[in-house]
Amino acid sequence: MKTIYWTSTALVSLMLVWSTYMYFFSKEAIEGVRALGFPDFFRVQLAILKIVAVVVLLVPQVPLPVKEWAYAGIGLFFITAIVAHAAHRDPIAINLINVLFLGLLVVSNIYLHRLTGS
Repeated sequence: MKTIYWTSTALVSLMLVWSTYMYFFSKEAIEGVRALGFPDFFRVQLAILKIVAVVVLLVPQVPLPVKEWAYAGIGLFFITAIVAHAAHRDPIAINLINVLFLGLLVVSNIYLHRLTGS
């Protein structure tokens, strides 16, 4: 059970860290966020919130209610990304990747609750 939890959580966390890096340092990603119609400050906010969410998910001492808020925020990020990319008519592969990570997030949350007994 722990292996499934930590693997799914680590994969989601790695994706969020990679995405944050791209939001700050990839000209293509920066332009891509603008092309989706989001203002530049939103890209920076998302990047910072993603790092906060990664810390919350990975630090075991963080209380469960705080982790739940992180899961909700990350889920909202993936859902917003799916809607934005679909509206922009981006390649389906982008949304399949977002759906995959949304699924991994759900798995992580389910196994967190199984491990904590809540």
